[in-house]
Amino acid sequence: MNLKLSFFVTLILSLVAIVSWECYWRYQGLEPNIDDNKNLWANQRAKLENFQANTAIFIGSSRILYDIQLDVWETDTNTKPIMLAVQGASPIPVFKDIVEKTNYNGLLVVGVTPGLFFSTLFPEASPIKRPQSLVDYYYNRTYAQRLNHKLSVPLQKHLAFYRDGDESWDSDVDLKTLLNKIQLKERSEPFYPPFNNFEEITLERHMKMPERMITDTAYANTVKEVWKTLLGGDFPPPEREATTNAFVELAKKFKDKGGQLVLVRCPSSGLFKEAESKGFSRDLFWDELVKKADVKSYHYMDYEQFGNLNLPEWSHLSTEDARFFTAELIKIMKEDGISFNSKTN
Repeated sequence: MNLKLSFFVTLILSLVAIVSWECYWRYQGLEPNIDDNKNLWANQRAKLENFQANTAIFIGSSRILYDIQLDVWETDTNTKPIMLAVQGASPIPVFKDIVEKTNYNGLLVVGVTPGLFFSTLFPEASPIKRPQSLVDYYYNRTYAQRLNHKLSVPLQKHLAFYRDGDESWDSDVDLKTLLNKIQLKERSEPFYPPFNNFEEITLERHMKMPERMITDTAYANTVKEVWKTLLGGDFPPPEREATTNAFVELAKKFKDKGGQLVLVRCPSSGLFKEAESKGFSRDLFWDELVKKADVKSYHYMDYEQFGNLNLPEWSHLSTEDARFFTAELIKIMKEDGISFNSKTN
């Protein structure tokens, strides 16, 4: 009898604690949020094992992840988009996986972010290691990991304090993050500005810029401060020839399979645009890549309608302008003869 009473008392106290903790963070303005993790990516990659006709694939880094709105794309092209872009990454590891491990020979759109695309081929460097780790996870994930993800989704959808992400954001409220925010005098690590979450993603990896990034300038500025620190650091010189040649080799194999490859340079502004203009001159990087790959390409600076788009933190479009960018890009591609009728496997 005492054991039963203890069980119910413990259960009630636990529920009260969880509800109180959730209410507290809801009061602070936090909302439930799906995390863009390796399981979401792997689920999209799995679709290539039995892809549908009229499928379009997107690879690259976070810019194409944010700037291509999947619902607009699907409606305007009558194709099924699969988003395999990886934040902070080169497209080469994912491209290599698609070319060598799948039968896909439809439309493949590659987002080119110069600082990542041309950075390196070194396996341990972050732009290569990050996407390769997702590819490896896809092939090695266990049934237990798949089940754990499925069970976590309802919690992510309904609990603001619950996190299942691969990234660590300073705006997270898990115990580890909260403890790391405590500033102890004896700590000697250099200070870095807080990197707050600005993701709003669905299970299909349809990413949108949160409204807070548009309406709350102070919050958007916290992300800009991170970019300032990042862009102010020292970087090794880009491996322009090596990365270009590696991509061109894969592009040839993909085209030989009958695939249709498209390069897209998404917008940037502020410090990012300035840094990219100085460090990755268009004629040496973008133009040479397009020439050697011999594929259709679309650079935002070539189109007047993309001249004044809103990038709240200099690198990714607001949702409203991302929808405009997607719709206009589709119109441009249609006028240029791009076929949206993918082949089947």
